[in-house]
Parts: sequence; structure tokens; C-alpha cells
Amino acid sequence: MTTTPDLSTLTGDYTVDPAHTTISFTARHAMVTNVKGKFLDFTGTLHLDGTDPSRSTASLDITMDSIDTGSPDRDGHLKSSDFFNTGEYPTMTFRSTKAESLGGDDYRITGDLSILGTTKPLTIDLEFNGAAKDPFGNERVGFEGKAEIKRSEWGLTWNAALETGGVLVSDKIKLNFDISAIRQA
Repeated sequence: MTTTPDLSTLTGDYTVDPAHTTISFTARHAMVTNVKGKFLDFTGTLHLDGTDPSRSTASLDITMDSIDTGSPDRDGHLKSSDFFNTGEYPTMTFRSTKAESLGGDDYRITGDLSILGTTKPLTIDLEFNGAAKDPFGNERVGFEGKAEIKRSEWGLTWNAALETGGVLVSDKIKLNFDISAIRQA
């Protein structure tokens, strides 16, 4: 049974459930189509303050070798020094610095996103999807979020020119977060 309780009852510490969470991205490819991918290995924590959402925090650690676009050759290229250089930079991290309620079920979290040793601010717009007790007795919360970045700002500049004009990989990357987190005892 899904219920949305008074937010003050949700105050507590949560662990992101990787089996029910998706962290994905979309990039324009060859100026004509979108390539989608996701990360399969990550950990995260949330501290929710339902009485004062501005005191809420979030943290994510993403294993860059876990990138999956459905193409082993493309994944290998993304892991190489042309892109994520996973041998030298195995983890991408996000640490929140600010949380705010936008009204209703809408929130915004701002923090530091670190890729390739470069840290820049990132703002994620989130929608609270609700809270429920699952069949195993776990108290869960769910959020959906999205953000856009320019990959060049983190040093991700590899590209190839197209004969018809334009480039192979867009600078703008869309990030999507579908998060399920379990309250810690």
C-alpha cells in the first residue's frame, strides 16, 4: 500500500537502494539521435528533514567502470582517457550543499559534482514520489530528478567533426535520477 505521510514523519537517514534506483544520462549522437546510458554500480545516502527540508542532504558515489550504454565498444571508449579515464578517476561523486522546497512535491538540491578530478556545482530538480512500507518491512521514499550539464565544464572534451557539420557527441548531457531509498534503523 502506497501512502504519502506527513513529511515530518520521514525525517531520518536513508540508503539508496541500487536494485530499485536508476542513474542515467542522455547525449545527442551525430546530431540526429540520442544515446542513453546508465551506471550500474553506485552507493548513496540521504538525510531527510521533513520539518525543515533545507537541512536535508544527499551523497552519491558512482563507479565509472559500471557505465552501460548497451554497446560494449562504446562503453570501452567512454572508460578510456578520451572520456572518463576510469583507471585514474574510478569514481564520480555528488555531495549536496543546499536543499530547498519549491512547494508541493517539488524540491531542488544543489551540490558539488566531481568528474575527472574537477568539481563544479550541479542543481537537480526533484519530485517527491511518495513513501511506503514495502512487503519486507522497509520504509522507503522515492524521488525523480533531472539536471543538465555541459560535459566540457568537467574536462570531457573529446569529439569528432562530422562531414555534414556539427560534432559526434553533444556537449549538453541530460542526467536522470529515479531514486528509491530505505530508512536506516
